[in-house]
Amino acid sequence: MLYLDYNATTPVDSRVADAMLPFLRDHFANPSSNHTLGQACRSAIDQARLQVSQLLGAQPDEIIFTSSGTEANNHAIIGAALANIKQGNHIVTCNVEHPAVTEVLRHLETRGFSFTEVAVDSLGMVSVEDVAAALTPETTLVTIMLANNEVGTLQPISEIARLAHSKGILMHTDCAQAVGKIRVNLPELGVDMISVAGHKLYGPKGIGVLCLRRGLELPNLLHGAKQENGRRPGTENILEIVGLGEACRLAQEDLAEELPRLTGLRDHLEKSLLSFFPDARVNGHPEMRLPNTLNISFPDLRGDEIMAAMPDVAVSIGAACHGGGPVISRVLNSMGVPERWALGTLRISLGRMTTPDEVDQGIEEISRAVKTVQKRS
Repeated sequence: MLYLDYNATTPVDSRVADAMLPFLRDHFANPSSNHTLGQACRSAIDQARLQVSQLLGAQPDEIIFTSSGTEANNHAIIGAALANIKQGNHIVTCNVEHPAVTEVLRHLETRGFSFTEVAVDSLGMVSVEDVAAALTPETTLVTIMLANNEVGTLQPISEIARLAHSKGILMHTDCAQAVGKIRVNLPELGVDMISVAGHKLYGPKGIGVLCLRRGLELPNLLHGAKQENGRRPGTENILEIVGLGEACRLAQEDLAEELPRLTGLRDHLEKSLLSFFPDARVNGHPEMRLPNTLNISFPDLRGDEIMAAMPDVAVSIGAACHGGGPVISRVLNSMGVPERWALGTLRISLGRMTTPDEVDQGIEEISRAVKTVQKRS
């Protein structure tokens, strides 16, 4: 199987697995215990917290370990909404957010809150001016993703954060797709909260991070004992915390070389496919996008049929077939991609393990599959 779906999830790096293994076999103690075994586990968590903070340009006490990026989003958004309910009950977001954000906002609607979705342009980018126009005296939070998971477009988060703060409004950004692929730095972004998903950067599934700016107090999402400085109760998942820490260390170590390498591979992939299929279109911003992501549409075809014609290649599609017919992704719809192209969309995402030979193989397999479906049509 040729794996070209790294935005869906990444394999666990072998070095991450090696770092985790002792905590699966030998270091099993409760890190809250005062004996030597427990304190060894506590030290491992502290080391992982430092590794995560260094990748994000944060302080260790600004790192809260969670079960996932989804939990981090819930904690940030619900916490900020409840913490500032006396100031207002309105939240601003954009219309290409992941369900890990939109479903949280819909839940808050049932609790008396409201939210406004700012539209993106045809490149998938939100305008700072449109965000400004959406703010009201009741707005207490802006939550907009840094990198879109489907088309890879990067949002102007630092400018939006400055706008929000000038109005006394908190700023959260879901960075699940960005961390490990591009530089993500808390002070540079100027936000109050960052969400991270471990399985998107070669760590294990079931672990995430909420990076919470020092001095910002939010009500807890969970209630119990005093783990994570009293912010997230429950005995710590030492095994996966250690894995995430090592994944962050490797990301920081490799980023300077990996970013241009992935950009070069993606550009080669894009140029080659467009040379074979000049009627195809690339979705997303041509420059302000993730280095590993190519979202490409082939007109008058169906993405699921292209996938079926290349069963040994793993990619994602932009339209799924349901009982009532094909359904185009919310992101492509929001960008105004015409149905003729949207139905034939593939998201191809590369990663650390992707080699130049695999990209060439991908070009060959995808081209063959597209031509096969074209002949059938």
